[in-house]
Amino acid sequence: MLLSALLVLFFALSGFAARTPSISGRHVLRQTQTTGLQDIVTWDQYSFMINGKRIGLFGGEIHPYRMPVQSLHLDVFQKVKALGFNVVSFYIFWGILEPKRGEISFEGFRDLQPFFDAAMEAGIYLIARPGPYINAETAGGGLPGWGTNVDGLWRTSNSSYVEAYQNYIKTVGAKLAENQITNGGPIILVQAENEYSGYQAPYTEDFEYETRLIEDLHAAGITVPITHNDAWPGGHYLGVDVYGYDSYPNGFDCTHPTTWLADAVPEYFFGAHEGFNPEDPNAVYEFQGGAIDSWGGPGYANCAILTGPEFERVFYKNEFAMSTTMLNLYMLYGGTNWGGIASPGVYTSYDYGAAIAEDRSLREKYYELKLQANFWAVSPAFLTSRPMNIFASQATFTGNDALKTTQTLDAVGNQTGFYVVRQTDASTDAIQKYKLTVPTSIGELTIPQLGGELTLNGKDSKIHVVDYKAGSTILLYSTGEIFTWATIDGHDIILVYGNEGELHETAFKFDTDVPTAAVVSGSGNVKQQNISGNSLTLQYETSGQTVVEVGSNILLYILDRDTAYDFWVLHPPSTGSFTHFSTENPIIIKGGYLMRSVSISGDTLSIAGDLNTTVPSLEIIAPAASSKVVKFNGKALQTSKTVYGTLKTSEVSATLPEVSLPDLRHWKTADSLPEISSHYSDDLWTVANRAATFPVSGVQVNASLAASLYGYHTGNILWRGHFNATGSETGVKLDVWGGTAFGYSVWLDSTFLGSWEGDAAHATFEGSFNFPTTLKKGAYVLTVLQDHMGIETNWWSADDFFKTPRGIQSFEFLGSNETQVTVWKVTGNLGGENYVDKTRGPLNEGGLFAERQGWHLPGYPDGHWKSGSPTTGISQPGVSFYRTTFDLNVPSGVDYPMALVVSNATDSQFRSQFYVNGYQFGKYINHIGPQTVFPVPQGILKYQGSNTLAVSLWAAGPDGAKFAALELKITSKTDSSMRSVVNAPMPDWTSRPGVY
Repeated sequence: MLLSALLVLFFALSGFAARTPSISGRHVLRQTQTTGLQDIVTWDQYSFMINGKRIGLFGGEIHPYRMPVQSLHLDVFQKVKALGFNVVSFYIFWGILEPKRGEISFEGFRDLQPFFDAAMEAGIYLIARPGPYINAETAGGGLPGWGTNVDGLWRTSNSSYVEAYQNYIKTVGAKLAENQITNGGPIILVQAENEYSGYQAPYTEDFEYETRLIEDLHAAGITVPITHNDAWPGGHYLGVDVYGYDSYPNGFDCTHPTTWLADAVPEYFFGAHEGFNPEDPNAVYEFQGGAIDSWGGPGYANCAILTGPEFERVFYKNEFAMSTTMLNLYMLYGGTNWGGIASPGVYTSYDYGAAIAEDRSLREKYYELKLQANFWAVSPAFLTSRPMNIFASQATFTGNDALKTTQTLDAVGNQTGFYVVRQTDASTDAIQKYKLTVPTSIGELTIPQLGGELTLNGKDSKIHVVDYKAGSTILLYSTGEIFTWATIDGHDIILVYGNEGELHETAFKFDTDVPTAAVVSGSGNVKQQNISGNSLTLQYETSGQTVVEVGSNILLYILDRDTAYDFWVLHPPSTGSFTHFSTENPIIIKGGYLMRSVSISGDTLSIAGDLNTTVPSLEIIAPAASSKVVKFNGKALQTSKTVYGTLKTSEVSATLPEVSLPDLRHWKTADSLPEISSHYSDDLWTVANRAATFPVSGVQVNASLAASLYGYHTGNILWRGHFNATGSETGVKLDVWGGTAFGYSVWLDSTFLGSWEGDAAHATFEGSFNFPTTLKKGAYVLTVLQDHMGIETNWWSADDFFKTPRGIQSFEFLGSNETQVTVWKVTGNLGGENYVDKTRGPLNEGGLFAERQGWHLPGYPDGHWKSGSPTTGISQPGVSFYRTTFDLNVPSGVDYPMALVVSNATDSQFRSQFYVNGYQFGKYINHIGPQTVFPVPQGILKYQGSNTLAVSLWAAGPDGAKFAALELKITSKTDSSMRSVVNAPMPDWTSRPGVY
C-alpha cells in the first residue's frame, strides 16, 4: 500500500500518448496468453480466464497476520463471498516468519494453511503477495529486523540482499505452490515485490533484481501468473506476466472526510494501460478501499466517511468505465496491528475505514459494494468492453456541462453499452438534472422517453445500460441501475434500483409482439408505453419495492437503494473439487443483516445467515422444486407463495441474549521499573559496545547504541549507562530515535530527570535533562526507557530507510567535556531474536521488566502482589503493571465482538499496553491518541472461561498517571450462523530460564 502521495498527477502532466481503442466492426481477439507453466489461469487483453472461462476478478485486501484467531478467517471470507466478490489479495510478512536469520516458523498465528483452507471453503480465489517487501504499514515494511544489520542496499540486486531473502522465498514459495489452483488450491496469482516504483538518485529501476525475483519464485514452484502492482501507472516492473498498478485518488485526509478535490476522479488509467501492456487486462491491484489514519489523527470513523458509499459510487464506477476487469480494494477488512506489527506512524487499529470493520461488523459501504459487485458478476459484456472516451466527455450524451459521461462498449459482442455519468466537479454536492442521448440497436434515443428528467444528486454516479442482455430478455436501456438478474424456473428476474424518489426508465426489446406490464406488488406508479417498434418502455420512481410483471416470463423489481441493500445473491455448492466457487443457479433472498450461504438437498433449501433484529419475513426467489422446504440456520420456516411466484417465509426471530460483562474493578499491581533501584543488577543485560554506523537516506549516522544492533527489534527498550562523575556534570543531553509518536524517560540512579513525552510529529528528539543537585564524585547509572514504535518502512528502493536506528543516537554530559560512560547496557524483549514465546511470535513482547518476566501471561503467580488498579494509577513517574482475571459466559450461536474502551478525563501524559491472555492487543498513548476503543476478537478473549487482562502504565510526568475508566464492552450483536470459534493458542506462564 502506498502511504505517501506519490506523483498522483504524473501522467496528467507528462503528456503520454493515451491510445483510445476503436471498435468499429467486430473486434479481433488476440491470442490467449499463459505463463507457459500451466494453462488453468490464462488471460488476454480483456480479462483473466480460469479453465477457459472469462472472469472478472473483484475483491479486496485481507492480511492473515492481522487476525491471529485462525478460526475467524472463514467468517471474514464468507462475508466477502456474500458481498459478491470472488477474490482476496493478501500480504505475507517476512519479518514475523523469519525473525532470526535462517529460522522460519509457521507456528501459531503464522501458519498460512488455515487461511488458505478458509478461502477454499468460502469459495474465494487468492492473490498471494509475499514481497519480500510489502510496506502495508507493517514494521520494516515486512522486512526482518535482522536485516538492519546486513550490509548493502536492500530491494536491489545487491548480493547480500538477494542471499538474505533466499530462504524465505524458497520456503514460502513452496507453501504457496502447494496451494496454487494447479494443485487444487485457491491461489491464482502471485505478486513479485510491491510498488517497486520509486528510486532515490542516483539509483534507477533494477531490472536484474526484478528478473532474479521472478526466477526465484519459479524455482520455488510458482506456476500461476506473476504480477506486480506499480504504485501508479508508471510502467515499472513490466517483466511480470500481468502488470498492474495502484490508486488512492481521494487521499488520506480523514480530518476533512467530506472534502474532495474537484479533479479527484482519475481519467488517464486506461490510456496508460494501453500504452504499457495493451495485451493484458486492465488490472488495478490496489484501489482505495479506505484510508490510513495515524497517531494524533481523527480516527477511522472519519476515514470510513471519506471512503464511504458516495466515494464507492463515484470512484469504483469510474473504474468500471475504464474496463478494469481486475479490481482489488485495499482494504476490505483491515484487522489489528496487535503486538509490534505496526510501522511507525500508525497505531493499534488497522480498521482502515474498510467495508468490514475491525470488529468484523458490516458498514453501510459494505452494502453499497454489494450492489456494484453483483452487477459486475452478471454483466459478461463488461469483460470484453472498452472505453470510447477515456477522458470522460463533458456534456456529451447529457447536454449538461456539469456532468461527464464515459461510454464503455462491449468490443466483442458489439452490442451492450455502459454509460457512466458523474459530476464534472467531483467536489460538488449540487443536484443536476439531465437527459441521456445514446445510440441503441433501434437508433438514437433521448431518455427519459416518457417525459421528465434524470437526477444526479451531489457525490454520486450512475451506470445506465443499453442493449443489455439479462437471460433471454434484452433491455433496450435502463436508467435504473441493475443490481442483479437471474433466470429461475424459466422467468427472468431483474432487480433495478435508484435513490429514493428518483425518476427512471427501463425499456424492453422484443423479437415479436410487445407484452403488457402490470404492477403485481407495491404501490409504485409505473407508466408504460410502446414507443419504438417492438419495445416497451416503463417509467417509474424508485421508492420502497414495486414488482412489475412484464408478459409471462419477466419479473422486474423496482427498488430504492436502501431496499436494494436488503437483497442477497447466493449460489449453492456445485459438484467437484471447487464446489464453493460456483456462480450457477443463483438464489436471491431479501432480508437479514447477512446471508452467508445456501445449499440445496432434494426439495430443501437451507440458508445460513445472521440477524441483528427480528425479520418479519424473508422473500426468496428460488427454483420451486428445490425450495418446497426452507430452513434458516437449521430451523424450518413456514412459507407461502406471493402472487408473482416468489416465497415469503414466516417471521425469523433474532435471539440476542443479554451477557454479563466484568466490571474490571479488582486488580493487582507491581512495580515494572526496578531498573532504577540502587539494588538492581544489569549483569545479564547485553553490553552495547559495538562501533557501527547505519546509512539513513544516504547519510551515515552513528548507531553504536541502536537496539537492532543487539537483536532487539520491537517494543520498549531500556538503556543503562554507567559512568564515574567528576562533580562538574550539571546534566545530560540525549538524542533518542524511536519512531513517530515515541517517547522516553530518563533517571539518574533512582532520581527522575524528565521525559520527552512525545507527539504525533517527532520520530527523534534531542533533550537536555538537568541534574537536580551537584554530583559527588563516584559511580552513577543513567537509565533511559524509550518506546520503539517499529522499524521504519522502506518504500523507496535502494534507500535502506528501514535501517534507521532505534536507540540513543548521541549523548553528552552538560558541564563536563571529560566524563564518559564506561559501559552501556541494553535490553529489549527477553532473548531478542531468540524470543521466548514462540506461539505469540517475535513482536508481541517488548523490554519492560513485566514483559521479560512474563507477567502478562495467564497463570502468572501474582498472589504476593498488592491490590491496585489502573484507575488508581501511579503517583510518580515510572512504570506500574496491573493484572486482573475475569470469566465470560457468552452463549453459542451469537457473534458479540468486544473491545477494551478507555475513558480518560485527565491531562496526564502516559503510555499503556493492553495484554489479553498474553496477546498485546492495544498500545495507548493518552496525550496523542486517537484510539480509545481496542477491539479484541473472540478467540483471544475466551468467551467461555477465565481470561487474564494485563496493563502496563508508563507515567512520563512528575505527577504520575491514571485511567479515568477502562471497560470491556460489546461493540455489536448478531444472532449468527458463524462457525464456532476455536481459541488461539495461549500457553500459560512458565518460569523463564535466564530471565532478568
